[in-house]
Amino acid sequence: MGKVRVGFIGTGGIAGLHAKQLLELSADAEIAAVADPSEESRRRFLAKFPLEQVRQYSDYVQMLDEAGLDAAIICSPHTLHFRQAADVLKAGLHVLIEKPMTCSSSEAAELIRLAELSGKVLQVSYQRHFQPEFLFIKETIESGAIGRLTSVTASLYQEWAQGGRGAWRQNPSLSGGGMLMDSGSHIVDVLLWTTGLTPLEAKAVIHQQGTPVEIDSFTSIRFAEGAVGGLNIVGYAPCWHETYVFCGEDGGIFYDNGRLTVRRLREEPAVPELPEQTTNQDKSFIDAVLGRREVAVSGSFALKVVKLTEMIYQAGGYQPLPVLEGSERSWSV
Repeated sequence: MGKVRVGFIGTGGIAGLHAKQLLELSADAEIAAVADPSEESRRRFLAKFPLEQVRQYSDYVQMLDEAGLDAAIICSPHTLHFRQAADVLKAGLHVLIEKPMTCSSSEAAELIRLAELSGKVLQVSYQRHFQPEFLFIKETIESGAIGRLTSVTASLYQEWAQGGRGAWRQNPSLSGGGMLMDSGSHIVDVLLWTTGLTPLEAKAVIHQQGTPVEIDSFTSIRFAEGAVGGLNIVGYAPCWHETYVFCGEDGGIFYDNGRLTVRRLREEPAVPELPEQTTNQDKSFIDAVLGRREVAVSGSFALKVVKLTEMIYQAGGYQPLPVLEGSERSWSV
């Protein structure tokens, strides 16, 4: 296989990061086409990068039919992920989906089925799987260095409510939910991926703060393995602040905005030395397409994130609005 020809579905926001990382892989991949219903969004996206002979489409289905692609990256609003990823897989292409994979577990399960039938790579873009801090946390827990996990707390604070007024993320027909479905999806990912824990029961308090979607959610979780957890996703805050505490029978790991410490009873904290990051969501995806590595963030794992998100919404009595018919034709990010 030569260079992987990649098309973008959605050219706003996060698409820029994917483009930057793909351009660093010029020997293995090329951006061949982009699709977005907004001509202005496409223009802004292409103006940022040294891209030539990139075909533009307002309709992603036409792009899939005409552009001669090998793979697609989906950077559209959340409720559109399922239909678009299904179309990509049915077209015989590999797909990298921005988080969340889908807005329901039934949709996620169907994408997994379609990927298995097509034999194509399905990867979800949870970037913390490639960051040394979180790899250290996962490996330390798996090694038993802090003993059996007894509790986990994970918190994210962000000015999400204030910064998203009027944007698609606070439109339930496109977002499928609020802060938990959006930025909070990364935190749910870390909670499940680093620990390997299995949620059994959740109790949640959810507040919409006068918006159409949930903004703040506070959840307690009971896990099958015996640990308990707390998940706090706060969208009405003055800044970004991300913290985790993993307590085990023999020690704990503390993460505070990128700073890691390992603690043991009556001992001084230890700050681990971390290696440089060697890959990312786009490089790992291209490597998987080329058969160089296994899929880094599989659909079967991302389904677990969707299931816990659903569990929290149900526990808090929160029901996101259904997708409005035709909204896929008018989204802009």
